[in-house]
Amino acid sequence: MTGIILHHYEASPFSQKVRCFLGLKGLAWSSVITPNMMPKPDLTPLTGGYRRAPVMQIGADVYCDSQVILAEIEAIAPQPPAAGGPAWAVNFWADRLFFQTTVPVIFGELGDAVPQAFIADREKLSGRPFDVAAMKAAAGVMRPQWRAHAAWIDRGLAAQPFLSGEAPGLADVAAYMNVIWLDRALPATAAALMAGLSRLPAWRERMAALGEGIRTEMAPHVALEIARDTRPRIPPAHDPADPLGLAPGTHVTVMADDYGRDPIAGALVAATPDRLVIARDSAELGALHIHFPRAGYIAVRAKPI
Repeated sequence: MTGIILHHYEASPFSQKVRCFLGLKGLAWSSVITPNMMPKPDLTPLTGGYRRAPVMQIGADVYCDSQVILAEIEAIAPQPPAAGGPAWAVNFWADRLFFQTTVPVIFGELGDAVPQAFIADREKLSGRPFDVAAMKAAAGVMRPQWRAHAAWIDRGLAAQPFLSGEAPGLADVAAYMNVIWLDRALPATAAALMAGLSRLPAWRERMAALGEGIRTEMAPHVALEIARDTRPRIPPAHDPADPLGLAPGTHVTVMADDYGRDPIAGALVAATPDRLVIARDSAELGALHIHFPRAGYIAVRAKPI
């Protein structure tokens, strides 16, 4: 098996979450820096058009969205165990509700300094205006909500050093994402919103101490060559009780249900309760298997590509 390659950029909170999980696992991985806005000429050939960061690559298998990335890391490196059932619900909360609260808090203060090119890119990604004035207005409402989310974390640490118990796990990594994102972007605001939440400072230090694993930089063209020269791995077993009645070989289009809804077309390899795997073939890279989570993603039947 080839090693883990993470296509990411430093400021991406979802990339930070994956890097933290790699630190928890103590894994070695290769880092490919992708731009924080389009075009992404060394990423989209791998993904069939998916553009959000991070993306993980293992040979000719490509994992889109941090949810399925973390699930695959847990599968290939199950020790120490870190992703029990309820932790996935915590992860989804952090990705959606907590993240959607953090965005206006940060950009309500920093929005005027954001480059116009980034604004235009994010408008295309979300399909909505990047309205700095609206985020400024929303920030006042969202700050107490952000503190409420942080207070849940603080209460979860009342009797144990981590949300996951005596050792860190997925719940901690997921919750930490929004905390560290706000802390790095607006340290004074983060300090004010966490004032009096006495367990958070030591927990943040424990999470930071996990590090990011053993990182080695890789040129983007090398990652593409690895994909080209490798065959996809054996896929997971298909779920015959799939609610959509999908069967291997069915041509489908997959897209996120929130933002970045770029439709990715391919032939279904396997549908499981928590994952979709589709196959794509190109003259440039050959056969690829692209993995998506089920929660937060939509699959519809499509015409053959």
